Parts: sequence; C-alpha cells; structure tokens
Amino acid sequence: MSRFVVDASVAIKWYLPEPNSADADRLLNNGSQLLAPDLLFPEVGNILWKRVMRSELTVHKAQVILRALETLPLTLRPADDLSENAMTVACSLKRSFYDSLYLALALMADCRLVTADKKLFDAVKDAAPIKKHILWIEDVPVSG
Repeated sequence: MSRFVVDASVAIKWYLPEPNSADADRLLNNGSQLLAPDLLFPEVGNILWKRVMRSELTVHKAQVILRALETLPLTLRPADDLSENAMTVACSLKRSFYDSLYLALALMADCRLVTADKKLFDAVKDAAPIKKHILWIEDVPVSG
C-alpha cells in the first residue's frame, strides 16, 4: 500500500469542484494510506471561510464539508511533533512554516506530499532532499 501526505490544496478538491478534483479523488479510491498534519483542518476551514465571504458557499455547506472531512480515512499527525523538522525545512528551502509541516511529514514518513499548490511544487520540485518527496496532483497513481 502506498502512503501519501496530502495538503489542503488537495483536500478541498474532494468537496468543491475545481481543476484536478478527479486527480484528488484518485487518492481516496486507490487504496493509499493518507497522512496529514493536523494543520489540515484549520487550512481547509480557512479556504471554506474565504468561499463563504465571497458568497460562493453557504455557512451551512462549509460546516457540512468540515464534518465530512473529519470522517475521511486520514492519519493525522500533531503539528508539534513535526515542528522542529518543519523549521529546518522552512529555513533551508525558504518556504512557509505551514508548507514545511507537510514537507516535514513527507520526509519523516518517507513518502510523497501530494499538492495542487503550483507555487509550492515549483519551489521545491528540484530541491534536495525534497524532490523525491513531492508529487504534483496530476501524477497521482491510479492504484496505490
């Protein structure tokens, strides 16, 4: 069974129609083990809040999505367990601490972070030792 870390840019696609939503769905359907730092929930919540503020989503729908996210087969890791490694990653790659929590988890779990955040992906795709731990969402395998 393959393992992947997922970030909020992927998780939101499970609930809202966006480009690459079908690619994100493959992660739920290919038998992979999915990991994320517990930061995932506040980040998805913030994305939903922005959509509500732009009148693209109702508060009720945002709450339904948050409840649904809680039921997914995700293994969450506390951010405080990742923070020291995340700070090292953040400083060495000049990435935000938030992004680096996901990257640190991928490094620690020796798997790949799947992201739909093009800015993040482009910034680290060639950086050692991260390059073997990052995967663009369109490249998610069909089977885990």
